[in-house]
Amino acid sequence: MRGRTSIHEDFWALQDVSFDVPAGSTFGVIGRNGSGKSTLLKCLAKVYFPDAGSITTNGRLAALLEVGTGFHPELSGRENVYLNGSILGMQRKEIDAKFDAIVDFANIERFIDQPVKTYSSGMYVRLGFSIAIHVNPDILIVDEVLAVGDASFQAKCLEKFGALKAEGKTVILVSHALTMVEEMCERAAWLDRGRLVHVGEAATTIERYRQSEATDDSDVQESG
Repeated sequence: MRGRTSIHEDFWALQDVSFDVPAGSTFGVIGRNGSGKSTLLKCLAKVYFPDAGSITTNGRLAALLEVGTGFHPELSGRENVYLNGSILGMQRKEIDAKFDAIVDFANIERFIDQPVKTYSSGMYVRLGFSIAIHVNPDILIVDEVLAVGDASFQAKCLEKFGALKAEGKTVILVSHALTMVEEMCERAAWLDRGRLVHVGEAATTIERYRQSEATDDSDVQESG
């Protein structure tokens, strides 16, 4: 009787990715789905730890990643403000002082004592984003937050990004909204299949990415 042969293949979600983000800048990360963008942000936020290489950050960091990250679905919005705030490094007295402002920015006053499992994805994002910005971070990491919120919330987020930038804070943003990245970010990194294709001025990086996407689409049409 033959034994089964086990085939193991290493998969690197990220490889040979290296760049610096100047303090006080807004930095974009772009690329197709599956290119490693979210994995990169999770490494920056210390949700994942790299098998090789190192990441150095200076200052207080807050991250808003996937919808509902850091929330306990059975707890109320109020309880999750305290839970999530403590995870992000706030003391209870600090959360007490900022609680009303957090709830007001998220615009969920009527639902703050309901379990968050009853919240829509938009409510999750609004509350999570509000907690993250009220941590008063030196570095804010955001993964596609504007893809879920409505137009009013998006406008509030953009205004807050501007305020953070004016205060000298660093914002790292992943988004498929290239126009927004170009408008908001000084520099950007383009990832493809876990590798860094280009890093530089946002406008230049985005233009190269768009040209690559246009070429790929043209090749698909010709082969079809």
